[in-house]
Amino acid sequence: MQNHTILITGANGQVGFELCKTLAPFGKIVPVDVQDCDLTSASQIENLVRSVKPTILVNPAAYTAVDKAESDEVVARALNANAPAVLAREAKKCNALFVHYSTDYVFDGTKATQWEESDGTNPLGVYGKTKRDGENSVLDELGASLIFRLEWVYGIRGINFLLRILQLAHEREELRIVNDQFGAPTWSRSIAQATAAVIQKGLQDPYHFGLHHSGIYHMAAQGRASWYDFAKMFLENDPQRATQTLKSLLPIPSSAYPTPAKRPANSVLNCNKLFRNFGVSLPSWEEQLEQVLAEYADSFAKK
Repeated sequence: MQNHTILITGANGQVGFELCKTLAPFGKIVPVDVQDCDLTSASQIENLVRSVKPTILVNPAAYTAVDKAESDEVVARALNANAPAVLAREAKKCNALFVHYSTDYVFDGTKATQWEESDGTNPLGVYGKTKRDGENSVLDELGASLIFRLEWVYGIRGINFLLRILQLAHEREELRIVNDQFGAPTWSRSIAQATAAVIQKGLQDPYHFGLHHSGIYHMAAQGRASWYDFAKMFLENDPQRATQTLKSLLPIPSSAYPTPAKRPANSVLNCNKLFRNFGVSLPSWEEQLEQVLAEYADSFAKK
């Protein structure tokens, strides 16, 4: 097995941070974040990839501020659509496997059952549209590209729903949480571990492995929850629950919490293709959350 050079964008983000650790056994990690390369600049991306000459290029970097994207489409498009196209093109030129991440927001949420990779996309907002266009631009390069669609990503670092609600529970007596949007909350580390499990199968020849399996795959926790279900479980198991100010957690409809960007009502992704092709599946969202809360509690115990 050759010792690989693995270029990881967005290395300080939720998923990027975990990927840097999880992929480390496979070779030399070259972590890149905004201070190292401006991904809105095609020339900077080209110079970066050509200087690093990776055998594996992993791109979790993205513009993920869903509501802000509605008034910031130029930057969102640069990061979510244009940058992946350049990265995919440069990866192909140096015969590198390209791993890219997309989102459940490419769907409109109107389907009653789980979304499959073959379902037509119909994003509701700028974020989803730019991510959908990013998928298409990567596929158009016809390189060794694996695209993993994620949903409801969270962890114990960065900016995400779990950390925000935990913070508010220690500041407010009442929280009102949407209970008519459904998805599968997915831990950033589980995503990194699943990615590593896939990549490991192609380490002998990542580029040709990628060419053989090129396409879109859903990568998410098993199960289904509303934002209210998710919040309720982790607030009830908060290691600092004794110090919570919170007295009531109320379920509300989406209509009672308007946002600049409309969210899909049903985001649950069918991940059977990931298992069929690679034998990889993620634990249930409840199992993942139990692990996260245990780690969260441990971090406080050490303070």
